[in-house]
Amino acid sequence: MGDEKESLGTSGCVLVQDMGERGKNKLPNFLLSVRLKYVKLGYHYLISHGMYLLLVPLLGVAAAHLSTLTIKDFLQLWNHLKFNLVTVILCSALMVFLATLYFMSRPRKVYLVDFACYKPEKARMCTREIFMERSVLTGTFSEENLAFQKKILERSGLGQNTYLPEAVLRVPPNPCMAEARKEAELVMFGAIDQLLAKTGVKAKDIGILVVNCSLFNPTPSLSAMIVNHYKLRGNIMSYNLGGMGCSAGLISIDLAKQMLQVHPNSYALVVSMENITLNWYFGNNRSMLVSNCLFRMGGAAILLSNRSSDRRRSKYQLIHTVRTHKGADDRCYNCVFQEEDETKTIGVALSKDLMAVAGEALKTNITTLGPLVLPMSEQLLFFLTLVGRKIFKMKIKPYIPDFKLAFEHFCIHAGGRAVLDELEKNLDLSEWHMEPSRMTLYRFGNTSSSSLWYELAYTEAKGRIRKGDRTWQIAFGSGFKCNSAVWRAIRTIDPVKEKNPWMDEIDEFPVHVPKVASIVT
Repeated sequence: MGDEKESLGTSGCVLVQDMGERGKNKLPNFLLSVRLKYVKLGYHYLISHGMYLLLVPLLGVAAAHLSTLTIKDFLQLWNHLKFNLVTVILCSALMVFLATLYFMSRPRKVYLVDFACYKPEKARMCTREIFMERSVLTGTFSEENLAFQKKILERSGLGQNTYLPEAVLRVPPNPCMAEARKEAELVMFGAIDQLLAKTGVKAKDIGILVVNCSLFNPTPSLSAMIVNHYKLRGNIMSYNLGGMGCSAGLISIDLAKQMLQVHPNSYALVVSMENITLNWYFGNNRSMLVSNCLFRMGGAAILLSNRSSDRRRSKYQLIHTVRTHKGADDRCYNCVFQEEDETKTIGVALSKDLMAVAGEALKTNITTLGPLVLPMSEQLLFFLTLVGRKIFKMKIKPYIPDFKLAFEHFCIHAGGRAVLDELEKNLDLSEWHMEPSRMTLYRFGNTSSSSLWYELAYTEAKGRIRKGDRTWQIAFGSGFKCNSAVWRAIRTIDPVKEKNPWMDEIDEFPVHVPKVASIVT
């Protein structure tokens, strides 16, 4: 037998890892080895984004004091002030200043009105048998690599009902620009049509558009394709993000949030997808082959609003976004690299450092997020233990914060089974918490940046979302990046009234997916 290898979906790609280096490259326990500077960064975010909160207690104390005054007290105050022009001017100026400071520093609330996930037609369904049949018929893969792909499929965590575009399933395959545009239109327009129907918002009302697709960036752009199809207004703020991997969905959410801070009474449409047609790998480099086995067709459309009138009908409020970028480090930058193989066939090359890089990015992001979301009791225990270990060199057991006290629901990017296993162990999550991610991987495969929304849709379809529940979305991508978003449910989601890709089959889930340790080649 050859070297044992293991597949791990991450950053829009999959790692093929030498088991001889399993101990060195395994995802580190990032909760046991944190750096004080990232804890400091989390508190910096909390202070810099919450200065207006300091004004709330002051205004509250002032209002409480004023409420105790009688009419006689106000008359006496007026008699005193009307003969003291300087005091009147100073008091008025102070009140105007504090009110202006409060309203200018207070961030606009961002609401998620609704979202929709695209579900391809049954003709696009690809079982493992169909996948292998089409792979054989291409005539480009060696017998060894066909066997390699078969073993990956059997151990990937994907089920029998995932979807691939027509151009890939066709015999022979037809990966051309026209077919890639066709796939993009099916996914994007399908999701947007559902979203507009669910929300009742008119296309002309959308003022901000953010589209992300990592590997397919035609001219005109995908965002221009949407503007043209829906005849969006001419002054729309349109953005098209490319090359940012599976974490681009949350980058798009963060960008839309920033835009909504400066454009009042606006709707922002975010579209997240990946294009399979032009990015199917037909070579025999195994580190590039694995993505064929995991990536599948899918996409999502999300409608955000900063209108206070939309709060009652919205599902969630965006509480935090935390972005971590490790691209300044050459090792992180080069660990996921699109390039040509030895036969000039384009694919995504993966470094042996990918696991370590992913672990460091995750550790940084989670450590930064902790001060923003963890209860004060957890923060205090964690901080005192950390200071004791790092500053005073005390030999005490590190305290691992319980993130289950901060969140009721977890949406972890469904990149592959191995990364989900590692995060389940590191964050001490239960099978119930991991169920949305595992079932999304099983039913729809790795749909790149949109997988987080299939996971949230699964949670809704199961009737788990209650008013006040907090949901943590976390994804990682090439560059290397790790991004988080925290949502709070504004209302209880009734699954009976929901329309999402899970509703007609949700009773069939969860299914048992047996765990497999590795892939042997």
